[in-house]
Amino acid sequence: MGLFDKKYCDVCGEKIGLLGNRKLDDGNMCKDCAGLLSPFTTDRRKTSLAEIKDHLAYRESNKTHVAAFNATRTLGGDTQVLLDEDAGKFIVTSSRRWRDENPDVIAFSQVTGCQTEIRETKTEEKRRDSEGNEVSYSPRRYDIDYDFCVTIHINSPWFNEISFKINDNRVDMRGSVEYREMERQANEIRAALTEVRQEVRENVAAASAPKVAQLCPHCGATTTPDVNGRCEFCGGAMG
Repeated sequence: MGLFDKKYCDVCGEKIGLLGNRKLDDGNMCKDCAGLLSPFTTDRRKTSLAEIKDHLAYRESNKTHVAAFNATRTLGGDTQVLLDEDAGKFIVTSSRRWRDENPDVIAFSQVTGCQTEIRETKTEEKRRDSEGNEVSYSPRRYDIDYDFCVTIHINSPWFNEISFKINDNRVDMRGSVEYREMERQANEIRAALTEVRQEVRENVAAASAPKVAQLCPHCGATTTPDVNGRCEFCGGAMG
């Protein structure tokens, strides 16, 4: 086939326009289908057509979870982490109309870690000498900016991590009110996700622990509480 031969999307079957092709490991995909993928996916070129179709099926089913999502807590600034604490799930989004964007709904149990990082960018400032040449100051001067980044590690077949910046614009003064606020927001996200992850692990451990026989305070029988913590004989609460 020639370089400029028309190509068709192996996902939807539509003709791919000029500059609209998104290469896969074993096929082609149009930009419209590519736009349906999770924004957290990577290595598209190494992904097979079958894997892409499975991923798009997941993204379609994710819409149901988005519709049921009820944010009970909001963390962050320009990019936000919304928690549905009742359902044990969260989303990461920079859109205020996030329901229209189909953000990935992730269970607390999928979090394997969370890290924060303050990234420093140094740009040397220079001046013009008497001949109009750009030269360094003596001693050298630098403009220093800061970005506040969060990386959430995820156990998912579709992506391994979610990385984003807390700040919209770079912060140019260490220790300023804005610097401290961005640092606080980043640490708040890390603490919240670390806490819910630990709670999930403790609940799993408690559920798998062997049940211990107890004396029922209501009927006096020796019983092993049921899943609701009640006596198997009289139904009374075991404490």
